[in-house]
Amino acid sequence: MALQNIGGNNDDAFYRYKMPRMVTKIEGRGNGIKTNVVNMVDIAKALARPAAYTTKYFGCELGAQSKFDEKTGISLVNGAHDTAKLAGLLENFIKKYVQCFGCGNPETEVLITKTQMIQLKCAACGYLSDVDMRDKLTTFILKNPPEPKKGSKEKKAMRRAEKERLKEGEAADEEQKKLKKEAKKKGTMASKDGNTKTSSSRKKGSGSDEDHTSPTHSQVDEKEEADDNEDDDIQWLTDTSLEAAKQRIQEQLSAATADMVMLSTNEPEKKPKAADKASENGNSFTQKTLADEVKDELKKGASAEELLSLLGLLSGSAQDKMTALFYGLFDGIEKGFAKEMIKKKSYLAAAVAQDEGSQLLLLHAIEEFCRKSNKSAVKEVALILKELYDADILEEEYIVQWYQEGLKGGNKDSQIWKNALPFVDWLQSAESESEEE
Repeated sequence: MALQNIGGNNDDAFYRYKMPRMVTKIEGRGNGIKTNVVNMVDIAKALARPAAYTTKYFGCELGAQSKFDEKTGISLVNGAHDTAKLAGLLENFIKKYVQCFGCGNPETEVLITKTQMIQLKCAACGYLSDVDMRDKLTTFILKNPPEPKKGSKEKKAMRRAEKERLKEGEAADEEQKKLKKEAKKKGTMASKDGNTKTSSSRKKGSGSDEDHTSPTHSQVDEKEEADDNEDDDIQWLTDTSLEAAKQRIQEQLSAATADMVMLSTNEPEKKPKAADKASENGNSFTQKTLADEVKDELKKGASAEELLSLLGLLSGSAQDKMTALFYGLFDGIEKGFAKEMIKKKSYLAAAVAQDEGSQLLLLHAIEEFCRKSNKSAVKEVALILKELYDADILEEEYIVQWYQEGLKGGNKDSQIWKNALPFVDWLQSAESESEEE
């Protein structure tokens, strides 16, 4: 399907906002002739507006009856109209009801105020555009308002419920593992006692009928369980070497978990690479050492969970680990910092998923990174905050708290706070409007 830029920006081949080219079809004859906009649903979806709005706008501008069928998705305008004419009317619709009057960005949302006025709220710059209420389409929009999107409070509740569900699942898995281990230990002790009694009875050489009576049901079950675990019992009782212990752990747990267990239980024999470096220098872990570890793991293709597991094993404060993670992910990037961060946002999302307080740690890591290492990041700090906010990695309350604490710390003249100010103002104005509504 052929695409074109939204808003008449046809000169820019890399413009990110695009929509399908209009396709029309003339149907009927005589007084019943009509123009069918075949792909009206796709166009309206690209503009984030109901298809009924665009169809009604054509009817209002052409002075003809128009109709959009919600069930079939058919858009009809009475009369024979060529594609170029309807495409020109669609451009006018985009300028009036889609594009931001401030920055020209088409990523806007239709809002209806208490005084029955229509506004366009820009998601990029936060500007509120006032629609001209003298236009005929405004009456139709007031009678058929757009469906409201889920609010930030609902999103927070959903995220918290998901976190609680994951925590409950992990706790249930741990409990199940403990029960299996306890049952296995009881089976081992029972088999040992049974073997001792059997050997003592054989030594006595008693030939009475009591020795030849059929075993009870519980004794049969106990014997079968002992037979099933016979190999494990022998290894547990006789072979206590390090290799045997590793083999048993890997059989019971996944490979990644087994490695973590062996690292934590055999620290004197095997230490992480970063620990060796720190012990040679006689100092605790530095942010640079941790960042180097992150870079090494990224070169090996480590996932977000594996990176967090590695940092959890190393020593250092929570802030040092978060800053080291950020440095390891983005150190050395000079241009297009925000775009590069979008590619690696899964690592940041996993880092803040464990605790909501981790969001402040991430914000302080961004602040230190911008202040010490990267001028490009300072210029794009508003874009960085917006991308993390849109991805539900950072929430507005933590962003505002971080900004206010930074100003109180005596850094009012810092370029970081000056560049972050427009986005923070937009957050606060959006929050106040949602509370008023």
